[in-house]
This record gives sequence, C-alpha cells and structure tokens, in this order.
Amino acid sequence: MNKADIVDILEDIAVLLELKGDNPFKIRAYSSGARVLEMMEEDLGDVIAEERLDAIKGIGSALVDKIKTLYATGELEYYTKLRESVAPGLIEMLEIPGLGGKKVKKLHDAIGVESIDALQAACESGEVEALKGFGKKSAEKILSGIANRAAYAKRHHWWNAREVAEPILEGLRSLSQVERAEAAGSLRRLRETVGDLDFIVATAEPKPVMDWFVEQDAVQEVTAHGATKSSVRFESGLQADLRVVPAEQFAFALHHFTGSKEHNVALRQRALARGYSLSEWGLSQKGEEGDPPTEIPDSITTEKELFQFLGLAEIPPELREGLGEIDSAEAQQLPNLVRPADIRGVFHNHTTASDGRATIEEMAAAAEALGWDYLGLADHSKASFQAKGLDDTRVLKQLESIRAFNESGESPVHIFSGIECDILPDGSLDLEDATLNALDYAVMSVHSSFSQSEEEMTARVIRAIEHPATTMLGHPTGRILLRREPYKIDLQKVIDAAIANRVIIEINANPHRLDMDWRLWRRAAGRGLMCAINPDAHSMEGLSYFDAGVNIARKGWLEKEQVLNSRDCIGVQHWFNQRK
Repeated sequence: MNKADIVDILEDIAVLLELKGDNPFKIRAYSSGARVLEMMEEDLGDVIAEERLDAIKGIGSALVDKIKTLYATGELEYYTKLRESVAPGLIEMLEIPGLGGKKVKKLHDAIGVESIDALQAACESGEVEALKGFGKKSAEKILSGIANRAAYAKRHHWWNAREVAEPILEGLRSLSQVERAEAAGSLRRLRETVGDLDFIVATAEPKPVMDWFVEQDAVQEVTAHGATKSSVRFESGLQADLRVVPAEQFAFALHHFTGSKEHNVALRQRALARGYSLSEWGLSQKGEEGDPPTEIPDSITTEKELFQFLGLAEIPPELREGLGEIDSAEAQQLPNLVRPADIRGVFHNHTTASDGRATIEEMAAAAEALGWDYLGLADHSKASFQAKGLDDTRVLKQLESIRAFNESGESPVHIFSGIECDILPDGSLDLEDATLNALDYAVMSVHSSFSQSEEEMTARVIRAIEHPATTMLGHPTGRILLRREPYKIDLQKVIDAAIANRVIIEINANPHRLDMDWRLWRRAAGRGLMCAINPDAHSMEGLSYFDAGVNIARKGWLEKEQVLNSRDCIGVQHWFNQRK
C-alpha cells in the first residue's frame, strides 16, 4: 500500500475514534501522525527498510507497527474491527456536508440518532435545533445536506463510472461472439456525472454474451437477465445495462442510446422532414399512409454514415446535447475540438510545500511521464491554514526552489512558479503585491465565506480579477459535484470582467469539481475568454485528472487555440509576460 492510502486510513481511524468518543490524545495522535506522514518527503519504503520510522517526530510507537503492516500487507485488523464497531449509519452521516465526527457523536449521544433518516426526523421535529451548539441554522443546513445527498444518490462521478466501464467494455470485446461493442449513454457523452452505464453489442449469439455480463465477479445484484437486455448493479450502486442487437442495427442503437433525448428528437425530426423514420432499430422510408415502410439498403454501418445520409458532418458524442449541434453540422461548422494530446502542461497543482503529497521533483517526473513540456506549481496561500498555506516568505522560498530545479537541468520539464492565492472576503488578495509579481503567474480562488450573497460574492471575485497580478481564476463557483452546491455568484459578470482584464478562467479538472461548467464555455470563448485546463493535482496521480478537464472543454465546444495549455513553453511564457 502506498503512502497516500496509508494517510487516508490513519485519518479515517481518527474520525472513527472520534465517533466512539475515544481519548482525545489518541485521536490527535492518529490525525497528527497522518499529517506528518503526508508531509514526509523521504520515500516511505526506504524509511521503513532502514528502521527509521519511529525516529520521526510525530509518529508515535502505536502508529509505527500499523504503518509498517499497512505498507507490507495493505490490511490492518485494528482498522477493520474499528469500522465494524461503529454503526454504519453514523459513518453514513459523515457524508453530510458540515458534519464531522464530533458533531455526529454529539447527535448520537444526545438524541440517539443512528441513521440519516433518524437525523432528518430529529431536525424536522426541532430536537436538533434545541441542542446546545447547533441551533436553527445548523438544523436547516443538515436538512439541506440530506436533501442534496438523496437527490444525488442516483448519480456517479464520470471518472468513477469510467473505471467501472472500461474493464467491462474490454471484456465484452474479448468475447469471440462479439462483433462490436461500445459504451453509450451519458458516459460516452462525457457528462460530469453518470446515472448508469449503457453497453451496446453487435452479436448473432446473444446468450453467452449475456451470461458473461451477469456473471462478472464485481456484480452485486442481477436485476434483469433477458435474451436482448440484461441489467446488473455493482457495490457502489451503479447500474449497468447491456443491449445486444444484430450487426446491421448496431450504428442506430449506439446513436439512440448515446442520446441525449433532445439530440435524438432533433435528428428524428430532420429524418422525418426528408421522408424517413429513424429509430434505434434503423432507418426506413415513409410510404403512403397504410403502406408498409420500405427499408433502407444495408449501407449504414457507422454513426458517421448515418449523419452523412442525413446531410450532416459527424457530430462527436460529447456535443449531442440538443444545443445547436445539428445546425452547425449541417453548415459544416463543427469545432475542431481540443484533444488530450494537445495538452502540453498544466498550471494549478500542489506540492508538499502546502497540502500536496509529492515534491517538486516527483511532480516534474509525473509530468515528464505524461509527455508534457512544462508544469505549473501553485501551492496554497496562508489564509488556507488548514492546507498549510504559504506566507510571503515561504512563497519566495518556494520560488527559489523552483528556479534551482530549472537551472539544474535534471528534468526536461520546465516548472512555472505560481501560487493559488486566496481571495479574501472583501476581494483583496492574501499575499503582498511584490510577492505575486515575483511569480510567473497567480491563480486566485475563493476558499472561505461561501455564504455571502450573490452581490457580495460577485463583487469580491471581480475585485480580484481586476488586480494586475491575477492570471487565472480558480474553480469559479466552488462547487463539489454530488456534494456541495455552487456558491451564489453572477458568472456572466465574472466572465465579462475576465475578458475585459485578460484573465483566464480555469476548467478545474478534478472529477469532483469540473468547474467552470461546460454549458458556459461556448459563448464565453467565442467572446475571447481564454481557458486553462488544470487538474488541481495534490499528488502525482492527480495530474491524470486533466483528462476529465479535456472532456469539459470538448463539451464546451473549445478548440486548442482557446486553451492556454495547448501552447508550447515559449508561448505560455509569452502569455504570462504580457500579463505583467
């Protein structure tokens, strides 16, 4: 097990102990140990092999054996038993925004709630409101969190859904009976969240394909097992549907089940206007009323051929949202969408200087492995104290470290020096102007006071955008998909300000954020707004999130010229210099 996973388990143990009301010193030992381990720059394997773990300040003897066991085996009996000793409902309550271990324990001890349903009832009856330390606003926030959790329960992050879908698709394609297989639905359209998985298979022998699908090891429940359609559910609650069709129907079924509904309706109307009926089974000519339809010859075997038959350029799945893509396809004016291969580097990333899990050298090595030319490092500023944010002195020290790394020539990846600077509640910035000006660029982000009114938040962000040192605006709505709603902000005014001040707005590619929303990009970029796709990586592995950001850029109709990351190192440096 790697260091990051061990850190997660130690933090989980601290929360579980808090739920059980254990000794505060013991709880603190685990949470402090997790932080120390997270910030340790040496290789954990080397430290363990050299028997130096117990010499590291902050990692007590109780943790040493547990860390060694987790590193060697990936399992810890103490952790397993601890999770089993806590009511599952209490652990689920931690999923509600604003509820930590202490509050959940207090609710449990004071009014006996052991489930989210019981907590909701206690909020609605006034019991929670009456508790010392809670009050009416707290009860309302808990109810709002419960409502959001219920509303989002049927959705799954695209990133997680893809991880489930890819081995299924690979397995289907490996079957000798399968001629063609594709994923469809919102996963294929690259939506930020996915309701369920849809797979379309062309085969003349459905039974062995269906049997393989329902007998996968990861399947928790078979909800349907038929001749042409089967459905299964996985442990996460994600459902997957498989439809099998004859080869001649495959292109039509794939298009239909990819959607969206709005796109399909528009394409069917186009087909009708030309005298054809389009469905998931195929395309037929409309005869006189009462006459049987005449089938179209078997000349359409791909979606591209279907679009061409209807006088259209091929529309990429991610654009099939019923938002004018058919008119653009008819005029041969679809965008040349940005691709993952166009990305030359990314800018909003963190190191062990703040709350990241990798050093400058490690992040550069990960960027090199991805084939990038450059990498921007933007650790937190001091207002983000929970993330060990940097004050002005530490920012300048980090800048010197980056310069030394670049001058060493040890990596072909150039490191750009940046910062993720907090936008304070009044719109002022968290660092001195001289500090910000010494850097290559600055990403300005909101991390606090989310409850401000729309007018206050909009004015706050625009004031930061108008600061000469601002290069980029980070995660502009603060949303966390399926968990936290965006704060109130007038994004149209923010976009106007960004264009006027030549400030970039990022697509935060973290799969839990994907902010700014794809629906806003087509018009904004058309007016001159520049985009940067940033993974907000806190680890080497987190750099791969850029893929999810490219998805959002593609759904937003963005071309490579509208994305700063598609420029080479000299082009990026030129852009930064022009902002000075």
